Amino acid sequence: MDTQSTSPKWLKPVVEYGPIFVFFVAYYTSDLLTATAAIMGATAIALTLSYGYERKIPMMPLLTAVVIGVFGGLTLWLKDDMFIKMKPTIIQSLFGFILLGGLAFGKLFLKSVMGQMWNMTDWAWRTLTVRFSGYFFAMAMINELVWRTQSTDFWVNFKVFGLMGLTFIFIISQMGFIQRNAQEVEPTDSAD
Repeated sequence: MDTQSTSPKWLKPVVEYGPIFVFFVAYYTSDLLTATAAIMGATAIALTLSYGYERKIPMMPLLTAVVIGVFGGLTLWLKDDMFIKMKPTIIQSLFGFILLGGLAFGKLFLKSVMGQMWNMTDWAWRTLTVRFSGYFFAMAMINELVWRTQSTDFWVNFKVFGLMGLTFIFIISQMGFIQRNAQEVEPTDSAD
């Protein structure tokens, strides 16, 4: 908690959304290959900023950076946009498998990432983990459907606005469950 209080409030949004904003602007001012190089550079800068302020790199942005590096590199090297279009599918699938894999080994990775925001029972975290995992798999399938059947312009808009919008709607849809379960667990006073 200490590290978060010393980090500037703008850091997390810049690290999470800065690269996608750079990608979108670069695509509409140039082309997909330029946008791919731009998101790779912006991701490296975002991780550097995160490390510079917090002396650590969050796992999810790091995993995303690795996938962007591999698939972005293939896109640029082979001059084939298929690889960058597959990146959201790979990332969403990885997140889904990581969450389910954690459950299989008794780990609540979602709780590790979001546990400071919501105080819930392990049962609630397991339920939420299954729901998030299902959401990630659904987003992977939707990305595959969109990039394989639609124009690149449509896919870029879907990637920037559609995926974010669907994520926002999904999280809002889970707030009732989170609030119901967060109320069940009070800060440890050992009243019972």
